Amino acid sequence: MTLLQPVILSGGSGTRLWPMSREKYPKQLLSFIGGETMLQSTATRLSGYQGKVTVARGPIVVCNEEYRFLSAEQMRSAGSSGGRILLEPFGRNTAPALTIAALLAASDDDEALLLVMPADHVMRDLAAFHAAIDAAIGPALDGAMVTFGIVPDRPEIGYGYLEVATSIRGDDGMRSAQPLVAFVEKPPVELARQYLEGGRHLWNSGLFMMKASVWLKALKHLAPAMLDACEKAFESGSVDRDFVRIGREAFATCPSDSIDYAVMEKLAATPELGIEGIVVPLVAGWSDVGAWDAVWASSTKDENGNSSQGDTMLEDTRNSLVITEGRLVACLGLDDMIVVETPDAVLVARKDRTQDIKKIVNRLKAESRPHADNHRKVHRPWGYYDSIDSGSRFQVKRIVVKPGASLSLQMHHHRAEHWIVVCGTARVTRGDEIVMLAENQSTYIPLGTVHRLENPGKIDLEMIEVQSGTYLGEDDIVRLEDNYGRLHAVPGGQAA
Repeated sequence: MTLLQPVILSGGSGTRLWPMSREKYPKQLLSFIGGETMLQSTATRLSGYQGKVTVARGPIVVCNEEYRFLSAEQMRSAGSSGGRILLEPFGRNTAPALTIAALLAASDDDEALLLVMPADHVMRDLAAFHAAIDAAIGPALDGAMVTFGIVPDRPEIGYGYLEVATSIRGDDGMRSAQPLVAFVEKPPVELARQYLEGGRHLWNSGLFMMKASVWLKALKHLAPAMLDACEKAFESGSVDRDFVRIGREAFATCPSDSIDYAVMEKLAATPELGIEGIVVPLVAGWSDVGAWDAVWASSTKDENGNSSQGDTMLEDTRNSLVITEGRLVACLGLDDMIVVETPDAVLVARKDRTQDIKKIVNRLKAESRPHADNHRKVHRPWGYYDSIDSGSRFQVKRIVVKPGASLSLQMHHHRAEHWIVVCGTARVTRGDEIVMLAENQSTYIPLGTVHRLENPGKIDLEMIEVQSGTYLGEDDIVRLEDNYGRLHAVPGGQAA
């Protein structure tokens, strides 16, 4: 029985979607359109599929280890159980990510059929997407590498193109599959118009289907150093709770490259491989949500062409995207603008300049400002904390701990802490004693005292923490016990 194994590539930092997307909370973990996050939407994209093959019980998700708990929680919330989360110690682009996923799939079945999906795409017509999957299965089972080409509806200069042998449209309608002739870089607008009229060029979607064995065979011939590093990293890896880790040292030697550059673009020039590149046309409401203008284009709009989320008031405003996560945002006399408000940053930009937002992020990083990396609200496996206020010698946080969860047993060298329970029940380890705190009760944790916070109840524990001391950085923490495998330091520090 042929098994279709979804592989979700959940990498990238989404700098062009700042300030909502941050280095440590990237775009694939966010919801821009509808209730689901982009990762959740990708994970459920095959729900209801009843085609030529059986879909594996759960996807293989490849993500950075920094996002492991967030990714696991989102997959659980989406009802996508039974999959595996494969952790990269650091990013090496899409080709190594697919390679370690192929090695994992091949360890179960060398002939496993992989459906490779980036986690940052929108697909509105799932029935059309499922039909395209069925069109790709035959060529993929025959040993081809299939890529899905988006049928263009405008002369887009922001995408790469796939050239096929003949027009994608024939006398009987849309042709289901075509041999891949070449990859074409992002063209100037006049050439893009010619592509649109000629019918032999499709947008490069970044979606693929192939057997795990076929991908590994191609990589052995076209990128042997990459395959060698990935094999060593996979072999030296381990299973950690719900995660599959790969060897850090071996993966550090892996070249960084994309699926397109490492393999797909070279197929036509290496006929000795015996691997054909095939393009399946796709018309399914696809969008690569890479920047705010794409979010606007994919969103539902009002009669003035505006898309808004949150507490907004728009007056004499047209063709704009306005998002607020808290405060009222009022817009007057705007046209073709992007306005995004978060608790610690506000972006205002012309819609045609959204590709340049990464320049802002680069400046933030160069100035070592925290706005590039974290939100004010930081998620952890036990819940989250929100930094409400801070000064030179104090910091105030709102902390929420999920039922049954606990922070690590820890101590600090440079700060003391005051804890006030607002809602729920707290079990507090403080030195040699354990105390229970209810609403409106508080405790004090002196500097250097071993402590732990737990939620033994059935509802969220909400509390206010006031830190005071000479140094309040998140890396001032010594963990003695931890339920989440975080006893060893993580670069950049990590809060309780």
